[in-house]
Amino acid sequence: MLTIDGIPLHPLFVHAVVVLLPLAALSSVAIALVPSWRRRYAWPVLGVTLAGVAAVPVAEQAGEDLQASLEQRVGPNPAIQAHAALGDTLLPLALGFGVAVIALLVAGRLADRERAAEAPTTKTWRVISVVVSVLVVLLAIGTTVQTVRTGHSGSSAVWSGIGS
Repeated sequence: MLTIDGIPLHPLFVHAVVVLLPLAALSSVAIALVPSWRRRYAWPVLGVTLAGVAAVPVAEQAGEDLQASLEQRVGPNPAIQAHAALGDTLLPLALGFGVAVIALLVAGRLADRERAAEAPTTKTWRVISVVVSVLVVLLAIGTTVQTVRTGHSGSSAVWSGIGS
């Protein structure tokens, strides 16, 4: 199990996911809806998105190690198992979101070039850019919802019964 001075690293990695993925989702929706922002903020949005997506498997692995350690000491916990199941669905969703953001940046750049060339008959990349923008918005919503659901189930598993 990954620890620092005996404290599990899973909560630290989880905070990276919980902060970065919704921030990436919000910023990617902004650049999907406002193309001029995409030109200005593409690199920061890409950086936050890649960092958020990369944090998911790290948090997942640390969580699996923590779960195995806890099960050895106190036995299986249904709340933690439910949290782990939700966490398993976050990685594919986050990966799809990351790929969609990259596709948006590429399609947007090509659409900008197409627009600058002022070719009235070719609007291929502009249409693709709109379609990918819709996909980014949908995946941003889905990723954020799944991040919240997973995080809530984990915090509920940890804090249920505390203070009552």
